[in-house]
Amino acid sequence: MLQTTPLLDRVRSPYDVRELHDSKLPQLADELRQELIDIVSVTGGHFGAGLGVVELTVALHAVFDTPHDRLIWDVGHQCYPHKILTERRQMMRFLRQEDGLSGFTKRAESEYDPFGAAHSSTSISAGLGMVEAARLEGIERNVVSVIGDGSITAGMAYEAMNNSGGMDARQIVILNDNDMSIARPTGAMSHYLARLVSGRTYRTMREAAKQLNRKLPEFLADKARKTEEFARSFWNEGTMFEELGFYYVGPVDGHDLPTLLSILRNVRNTKHGPILVHVKTEKGKGYAPAEGASDKLHAVSRFNVVTGEQKKSISNLPSFTKVFGQSLVQEAHHDERIVGITAAMPGGTGIDIFENSFPDRTYDVGIAEQHAVTFAAGMAAEGYKPFCAIYSTFLQRAYDQIVHDVSIQNLPVRFPIDRAGYVGADGSTHAGSFDIAYLSCLPGFTIMCAADEAELKHMVATASAFDEGPISFRYPRGNGYGVEMPRRGQILEIGKGRVLKEGNSVALLSLGSRLQDCIAAADELDAHGLTTTVVDARFAKPIDTQLIGQLARNHEVLIVVEEGSTGGFGATVLHHLASQGYLDGGLTVRTLTMPDVYMDQMQPERMIERAGLDKSGIVSSVWAAIKRESYPSVIG
Repeated sequence: MLQTTPLLDRVRSPYDVRELHDSKLPQLADELRQELIDIVSVTGGHFGAGLGVVELTVALHAVFDTPHDRLIWDVGHQCYPHKILTERRQMMRFLRQEDGLSGFTKRAESEYDPFGAAHSSTSISAGLGMVEAARLEGIERNVVSVIGDGSITAGMAYEAMNNSGGMDARQIVILNDNDMSIARPTGAMSHYLARLVSGRTYRTMREAAKQLNRKLPEFLADKARKTEEFARSFWNEGTMFEELGFYYVGPVDGHDLPTLLSILRNVRNTKHGPILVHVKTEKGKGYAPAEGASDKLHAVSRFNVVTGEQKKSISNLPSFTKVFGQSLVQEAHHDERIVGITAAMPGGTGIDIFENSFPDRTYDVGIAEQHAVTFAAGMAAEGYKPFCAIYSTFLQRAYDQIVHDVSIQNLPVRFPIDRAGYVGADGSTHAGSFDIAYLSCLPGFTIMCAADEAELKHMVATASAFDEGPISFRYPRGNGYGVEMPRRGQILEIGKGRVLKEGNSVALLSLGSRLQDCIAAADELDAHGLTTTVVDARFAKPIDTQLIGQLARNHEVLIVVEEGSTGGFGATVLHHLASQGYLDGGLTVRTLTMPDVYMDQMQPERMIERAGLDKSGIVSSVWAAIKRESYPSVIG
C-alpha cells in the first residue's frame, strides 16, 4: 500500500498553502497542530494559544498574499503555527534557544514577521501605520492585525481603532476571542449571518441605507440611524466596534475552516473602511491535556506528548515570586490597608497567593499597566497601601503614570518588580533591564534591590511600613539561594547597605542579584593575595554615601556590580564619587552592568556570563582594573 506524503511536508511557504485546494486545508491544519505539539513537547514555550489558532493561521495564509500582504500577530504567544508555515519549520526545534528562533515574532528573523511583538496591544497601531505607508506609496496591500481578547482590553488598542475609524483606513483586524467565559457562536444560523454580513450584497445594501439616511430630514435621519444600530446589535455583538468606525463581522467559529475562508475572502475583497472580524477559538484546541487544563497550558516546559506531563526541574528552594506573595500575605495580616494590584499577571507576580487570603483586597485590572499605576495612586491618595506588582519589562509601559501620577505627587505606591534582570528564553523583550535607571532619575523615589530571598522578605516589610513616597523593590526570576529565612521581615534602614566581608585591597559593591557571584569572586581574589570587601548596597536610591565613602578611602579598586542597564546604580555611584572628589586621589572604579545591547534568547547563566556579571567576569574586571591582563600564579 502506497504511503502518501504528509501535506505539511509539501508546504515550504504560504505560497504552497495557497496552491492547495480548500478541501485539503483541514488536513493541513490537523498536521500542523500535531507538528506544533511535537515541537513544543521538546522545546517548551507558549502552547495553548497556538493550538487555538491553527485553523485561523492556515486560513489567513491561504487567503492573503503574505508576505506582500502584512500579517501582524499581537504579543506573539500564538505565532508558532505561523512560523512553521513561513519557511522556519526546520528551525523550530531550536525555538527559544541560543542562536535559534525567538519565541515571538521578530522582524530580523523573517520577512513574514513585518512587526515584532512580545508586549501586548500593539498590532492595530502598527497595522494602521503600515496601511498609511502603503497608501502613500500607492501600493495595493492588505494589512491584517490579529489581536486577542486579553490584548484588546488595553487602552492602546482602542486608541488605534478610534484613529483608524476616523481615517476610514483600509485595515483588517481579527479579534481572536478564546475567553472560555464567553459563549460560543451557535449552529448554522450563526455561520450564515457571519457570511451574510461580510458579503457584498449586505454591504451594498447598508451603504445604500447610509446614503439615503444622509438625505433625510435630521429628525428622521436620527431615528433611522438608531433603528439601524439597534438592528445591528440585535443580530451580533459589534455595536461598540461600529461606534469606533469599524465594520463588524462575527462572531465566527475559528475552527470551521470553510466558514473562515469564505468570510476572510469577503473581507479581503472589500475595498473601503476598517473591518473587525470577531473569531471565536478554543485555547488548547485539539490536545486533550491542554483542553482539560485550567490555563489551557498557556506556557509549558518540555512535556510527554501522550500524558501531557511536564518535565519540570525539581527544586526545594522557593521562587522569589512565591517569597514575595507569602511575605505580602504575612504583612497584610498586620495591616488591613494593604492591597494587591496586578495587570493580568496574578500567577506570574505572586498576587494570586495574596488573593487566596484577601480576595476583597486584590485587583486584577487586565492588560492595562498604565491604569494599574494610576489606580494604585488613587488608592494611595486615600490612605491605602497598594502593592502594584508588575514585571520590570511591563512597568515600562506605565512610565508616564509613574512620573506624573505617583512621583510628582509623592504618593506612597509600592512597586514589587518581578523578573528583574535577565530572563533567559524570552529574550530581550522580557528582560528586566531598565527599571533601576528609569526610576533612579525620579525625585523622591526609594529603590531597593533584593540580593536573596531573605532580603526580599525584609523589603516587603520595609515597603509596608514606608509612607514617605513611592518605593520599589526588584527581584529576579527563578528560585532563591537557600539562605536562612526570618519568621517575618525586618524593616530596613532606608538608604543603608550591609558589609558581608571585609578586606583592604578591592571592594565589590553589589546591588541585587549578583551578590553570590561577588562573594565567590572575593574568595578567588583572596586566594591570589587581594583581600576583598563585599558590600550589598540594598538601595539604589538613596545610596549609602557614608559607606561608599569608606570604600573609596580604604581600597585601591572599587567595582560596582548590578544586573541592570547602563545609567543605573553604577552611574549614580560614579556621580557621587566625582562630585565628592574621590576620583582625584587615584581610586580606580569600574562599573559592571548589562552590556549596551539587546541580548537574544539563551540560558540565563549564559546571559550572565556573556555580560561579564558572573564570578569569572568580576574577577577579570578586577585584574584589568589593576592593569594585569591575566591571573598571577597562585601564591605558595
